[in-house]
Order: sequence, then structure tokens, then C-alpha cells
Amino acid sequence: MSSLFSDTYNEIEREAEASIREKGSKFLAYSFKVNSETEVKQKIQTLKAHYPDATHHCYAYIIGEGQEAQRANDDGEPGNSAGRPILRALLSADLTNILVVVVRYFGGTMLGIPGLIQAYGDSAKGVLLLSGKMQKIQEDIFEIFANFEHEQQIHQLLKPYDHRVIEREYLEQVRYRVSVRRNQALQFLSKAQEAYQLLVKSIRN
Repeated sequence: MSSLFSDTYNEIEREAEASIREKGSKFLAYSFKVNSETEVKQKIQTLKAHYPDATHHCYAYIIGEGQEAQRANDDGEPGNSAGRPILRALLSADLTNILVVVVRYFGGTMLGIPGLIQAYGDSAKGVLLLSGKMQKIQEDIFEIFANFEHEQQIHQLLKPYDHRVIEREYLEQVRYRVSVRRNQALQFLSKAQEAYQLLVKSIRN
């Protein structure tokens, strides 16, 4: 079915790590899949515990299918010299639900702000290259209720649409929990309202 807007987004395929050296300083970059700020904090705390003697733990993250939440942190480096270059790498790769942390061990030679921007940006790009990228589809979730004799109508309703059956339950009625591709959801809901033997409810993810 045709769409009027993009309902796809990109995530990394795998978590990865990479490292570079610049004038004696060592930069260790890590990528993580994250879906909440709580997960972000946990990943950063884990790295800080693993590298307690590192000079800096700089990071950036993007969360949300529409990249709604974005943040960069320099962790003591000069303003916008670390977190911002990492964030730019994430945005350039058009990723979301992603955290990249770059751990720095100072090597004794000052890099200057341009040097820091280059080093942190290159570290982020390097680990993202190893992380890969996969496209995902935005979905809306629905619950469909029917009497047992009308269960076949659920299948007929769903057939034209890109969907996944998440759960089936058979109690007093049949209950399906399904996901429908977002750019088809309005049309699906309109058709569902024409199916008089079915009750369809839109629910949050």
C-alpha cells in the first residue's frame, strides 16, 4: 500500500567497540542500543566502573522513532568539543535508539579544540561503521475483539495490511493484539469500523 509519509527509522544492527590513538591519547568508543534514559545511565555507569581511571567519558544519544530525545555530554572536555561531534555522527548516520560513549585516556599532549572535535568524531564514526545499520518500521498497536464464530473476520480485516499478530487470547471472546504499519493504520482503523462484528481499539505501544 502506498504511503504519504516515511514510517521507517534506523537502528544499529549490533553493539560494537573501536579505538583510536591521537598524540598519545587513547579513545575507546562503544555503541549501545537503548530505548530509555534509564538505560543510557546504566550503560554509562557500567563503563565508568570498568574504566574508573579514564580522563573522560563523553557521550551522545538519540532515542525515539522520530529521534525525539537527543543529548550530548562533554564530561569535562571544552564545550561542544566531544559530545557534539559524537551526536553529529549519530545524526549523519540517521540513527535512533543509540548511545555512543567515547572513553578517553589523556596521553600528555593537548589536542586543542579542533583536535578534540576530530578525535571524538572519528571515534564515533569508527564504532558506528562496525555497528552496522538496519531499517525498522514504525507500528501502531490495536486490540481486536470478536465472538468465536466471527474470528475469521479478523483474518479478513488484517489480510491487506502489513501486520504482526502479537498475542491471541480465547476467553469469553477472541482477543487479538496486533501491530499495523503506521502509514496504514488510519486506513486499517477506517476499515475496522465497517466490520460490525468486530470491536477494534487503538492502544499505546
